[in-house]
Amino acid sequence: MGSFSIWHWLIVLLVVVVIFGTKKLRNIGSDLGGAVKGFKEGMKTGGDDTPAADTPAQQVTTAKRSDANTVDVDAKTKS
Repeated sequence: MGSFSIWHWLIVLLVVVVIFGTKKLRNIGSDLGGAVKGFKEGMKTGGDDTPAADTPAQQVTTAKRSDANTVDVDAKTKS
């Protein structure tokens, strides 16, 4: 009674396919595969992407753009 039989798993799989559809499940599978592949590549390179300790950090500058779709806001801290 503690484990599921193959028929239970087939019914669960059928319900998942009916709810989500095969196209969405395929997209989820490919996204998950891409994420795993990217993670593996990141683990292979190790610390190659980290900056050296003696190199100063780059300063972030904000350039004023006159784009009509850009919203410029200032963050305020709670006091």
